[in-house]
Amino acid sequence: MATTTEHEPRWLDLEQQRHWRDFLDGAVRLTDALGQQLERDSGLSLSEYEVLVRLSEAPTRTLRMSELADELAQSRSRTTHTIRRMEARGFVERRACKDDGRGVNCTMTDAGSARLEAAAPGHVAAVREHLVDVLSEPQLRALGEAMAVVRAALRARR
Repeated sequence: MATTTEHEPRWLDLEQQRHWRDFLDGAVRLTDALGQQLERDSGLSLSEYEVLVRLSEAPTRTLRMSELADELAQSRSRTTHTIRRMEARGFVERRACKDDGRGVNCTMTDAGSARLEAAAPGHVAAVREHLVDVLSEPQLRALGEAMAVVRAALRARR
């Protein structure tokens, strides 16, 4: 006699499956559109742009590499690869932490700041075109609130 056990999957109902697929498809298409705009107009990848944004918001335009990876929701190795590429282009510099010899800091250079300044208007216009202006104010608020809950739940599982 078969009974439901805790090990059986909790399948999505049709509405949940539709919402999941809409989210996944929309997120992939949005990320692709934003990435294409950045590459075309500024020669930056979306990951590189996000690195510059995070560094621009940090005191002295500097973050510890591990903190940067956490803020970007990327693995440390992926962040290191991105930073290595950006360092070769003169957008960032890495240095050992003065307070802790084991850590490495990443600092945005003046060239990185200039590239961010040049890229930001086009990127913001693309975010508006593909997301902000497509949604109503309540939809945008609900999306932001929902994703904040998802982010917090995933961070808590670490």
